[in-house]
Amino acid sequence: MRRFAPATLALLLGLFCSSCIVRGGLRPLRRKRDQKTGKVLDLKTATRDELNARIARIYGSIDSFQATVDMTPSVGSVYKGVITEYKDVRGFVLFRKPGEIRILAQYPVVRTTAFDMVSNGADFRFYLVSKNLFVTGSNAAPATSKNTLENLRPDAFLGSMMVRPADVGVETPVLFDNTDEENATYILLFLRKAPNGDLILGRNVWFDRTDLTITRQMMFDDDGVILSDTRYGQWKPREGALFPGHIDINRPKDGYGVVMDVMDVKMNVRLGDDKFVLAQPDGTTLQTIGAPEKR
Repeated sequence: MRRFAPATLALLLGLFCSSCIVRGGLRPLRRKRDQKTGKVLDLKTATRDELNARIARIYGSIDSFQATVDMTPSVGSVYKGVITEYKDVRGFVLFRKPGEIRILAQYPVVRTTAFDMVSNGADFRFYLVSKNLFVTGSNAAPATSKNTLENLRPDAFLGSMMVRPADVGVETPVLFDNTDEENATYILLFLRKAPNGDLILGRNVWFDRTDLTITRQMMFDDDGVILSDTRYGQWKPREGALFPGHIDINRPKDGYGVVMDVMDVKMNVRLGDDKFVLAQPDGTTLQTIGAPEKR
């Protein structure tokens, strides 16, 4: 019987392999498909430098803009287990390089001012009407208020709405190809040095490999905690510049977020200095927030 053992084993293996061949088939791809043909879309290829250059072109084409947006602010986070949204808030956003931004939000229906905030790139001023509160301070100041709305910062909006290319000498881009049966994404990682000298991930930018549009940007603190997670959609050419029609900003550490759907936007318009001036209204309570102590 031992003489026949090798032959028997070979026969069984042959039958097993034949069964595999018969039962095998093409592995379905669950990636994005053409809406008309149903076929999986072809993927585009790009290098690290080409993707960074793509960001630079988009960023470089915009010197200023004036946008009207439909805003859905929210408080809470996935970490806290509860998120409360406020629908139908009208928003107006003004931006001028290098870092000036103003965001004014109006209540639903009545369209009176809910909040108004402005930043010159270094400092911010914020008027919260419901609290009759006027807040000033450094953009680098921590958001520590127990009232989540008081932690809103114009610079947080700017960092999400305007995706920047690598800061030469500070950030080192590294490309990660996240492509499988379900995903087709390039992720550009921006590494930087922490105060203690360690190399850490400062942010990343995600690209859809079917058209190389930016779909997401995440920013992290020195401990790797998510500061900001922004999703982008509906990119369109607008007066010589590319700009997303849908921006979904989440600030889980600060406990708030806001979805912005662009209703109208004018690119590279002339915006005077007066557009970025926010004076303290009479009768409001002034709160000054200082920058964190230097280590």
